[in-house]
Amino acid sequence: IPQLILMDISLPGIDGFEVTKNLREMDTFSQVPIIALTAHALDGFSEKNKAAGCNDYLTKPYLPKDLKEIITKHIPKS
Repeated sequence: IPQLILMDISLPGIDGFEVTKNLREMDTFSQVPIIALTAHALDGFSEKNKAAGCNDYLTKPYLPKDLKEIITKHIPKS
């Protein structure tokens, strides 16, 4: 089981929101943090992101430090 999933929203044939909804229905992935990655954060994106079951999002392009911060936020050090 992964500790975190980075979900690209722009996938061919199906969007990342739909994939996230499908993952959330599986016991294995129901509690795994899912971070949406997108270059298209338009009005309403945050609400759609939460409704799909994503825990957070990061807008592309992003800096490596931004990715590190969001991963650290959702995967506490053990």
